[in-house]
Amino acid sequence: MKYQAVIFDLDGVICSTDHSHYLAWKEIAEEIGVHFDETANNRLRGIGRMESLEILLGSRSGEFSEEAKKELAERKNTLYRDLLKNMSAQDLSPDVKKTMDLIKARGIKIAIGSSSKNAQLILKQIGLENYFDAISDGTNIIRSKPDPEVFLKASDYLGIEPQFCLVVEDSKAGVKAAAAAHMDCAAIGAAARDGLATYDLNHFSDLLLYV
Repeated sequence: MKYQAVIFDLDGVICSTDHSHYLAWKEIAEEIGVHFDETANNRLRGIGRMESLEILLGSRSGEFSEEAKKELAERKNTLYRDLLKNMSAQDLSPDVKKTMDLIKARGIKIAIGSSSKNAQLILKQIGLENYFDAISDGTNIIRSKPDPEVFLKASDYLGIEPQFCLVVEDSKAGVKAAAAAHMDCAAIGAAARDGLATYDLNHFSDLLLYV
């Protein structure tokens, strides 16, 4: 068996919180008079909160002190967490759950590798808080994707060498992070159109072809 573990990104892979992110960032942008739309939101996929804020601010970044930026980022997170309270098990696709169940049944370990500091909350909301063998997220990393830290920590938590781990990602930053970690990567969604991953998935269940 080539892979002993599969490490999943969370947002956009296990479930979708993109619209909640968009609504929260949109409110922040409107408060400070910065243009923000769905196209701009797509540029924030897979990266950390402070990095996302810098992209949102763009050329106006110098107008805000570091303290002001931290306050904006925290305000965005509060808005986002309030939106997450509306999530439930209904936001978990049956295809995603069935596919992961089959992967686990094959004796392959599974983990989360997410830059989000809200990963534990999201997993609880969709009923998967005790489902994964390991969770590496924004609460235990210093550097966001495309740095490989989040995936390397997941590998370490699982006790499995990176070359035996397969990452599942939906962002270009995540695909680059997997490559930097010397892990194969299966891309889904927008990332599958970039041609940078080891495998491109049309459907989540296509994972079963490779593990």
